[in-house]
Amino acid sequence: MPAGRNFVTQSYDQQSPELGDIVSAYAGQLMPDVQMRTFARTHEIFPTRIIKSGGTPSELPRTANTLTDLAIPTNGDTYDLFDYVSRNRLVGLLALKDGQIVHEYHENGFDADTRWMSMSMAKSVSTTLVGTAIKDGYIDSVDDQLVKYMPELSGSGYDGVSIRHLLQMTSGVKWDDTHTTPGSERRVMLDLQVAQQPGAIMDLMASLPRIAEPGQIWNYSTGETHVVGALVKAATGKWLADYCSEKMWSRLGMDSDAAWWLEAPDGLEVAGSGICATLHDYARLGLFALNNGVIDGESVVPDNWFVEATEPRMAGDAPLNYGYMWWPVPSRNGDFSEGAYSARGIFGQYIYINPTRNIVLTVLSCRSKPKFAEAILDNDFFNAAADALG
Repeated sequence: MPAGRNFVTQSYDQQSPELGDIVSAYAGQLMPDVQMRTFARTHEIFPTRIIKSGGTPSELPRTANTLTDLAIPTNGDTYDLFDYVSRNRLVGLLALKDGQIVHEYHENGFDADTRWMSMSMAKSVSTTLVGTAIKDGYIDSVDDQLVKYMPELSGSGYDGVSIRHLLQMTSGVKWDDTHTTPGSERRVMLDLQVAQQPGAIMDLMASLPRIAEPGQIWNYSTGETHVVGALVKAATGKWLADYCSEKMWSRLGMDSDAAWWLEAPDGLEVAGSGICATLHDYARLGLFALNNGVIDGESVVPDNWFVEATEPRMAGDAPLNYGYMWWPVPSRNGDFSEGAYSARGIFGQYIYINPTRNIVLTVLSCRSKPKFAEAILDNDFFNAAADALG
């Protein structure tokens, strides 16, 4: 595929009649054929900013397929790879062991050139850009107060919230992230994105009350990631897509340009869900994380950033299986000794990284509902694949 290919983008009210309505898509109310077309072409629904690639793609060498005979124990039954792909409605699967492709699968209508939506996998990219901003000296520390860089949030629910609290989603600010519930803050945010009014999402975030002291409770919030994107822009003076290209995308041997949804033309990127990229390029992001953020011998994030960003922690007195918008993945015996973690998004989007076994698994899916539509638990597949690849 030629590197650096650009996107043709258009505004929401000009979207192709072949694509489904984005609100219906988030609600899980599209028929499969329309849903697949929509998920493969979400960069046509909203204005985007290009994440530029950097020239010749890096090679992902191939070796013998070792996953075909996979056994996946889950919920008292055992399934195989064919069950996982078909029952969980995968459209793409790429397994890397020691940097080599050991399995690749594409569903009909989906191929290596398809730029599939990331959904919340974008959150993990956005928080990594906070790490690069710290490494570059734009941000001093995750323990800094958010208002140090965003004084416009003084007096809001985010006054008194640290960057660390923001990255962990422990700000204590009210939020309901239920995609299928009209009137939830997540649906209000989507409505504002559809309306394409610059600054409207940040106005929403600044209006929300704080319902707990920072650090005491965990509350999953896509709106919180939008604040992360605004923080990176405020600290660096650079658009998220441009900074992502500068620090990562142009240097990782990506196959092609990616795109990042915008809240409005010339507005902020939708940091929590807006990246559109190829299966191989998502896998290269996983390799970047597996390599601890080192590119050509240079670390672009602080030392041990990915360990800090992906380890389980506490929210008040409660254990929290969540990092800096990365998900720690327990091994089959329930502990976290392998240090595995994932970026994940609704409808079944995953990048799984296992540093102990040197494995990256990328799963792209087209499931019927945003959450809990999988027949086979994805973590059970990851653990089975990790055991098989060893």
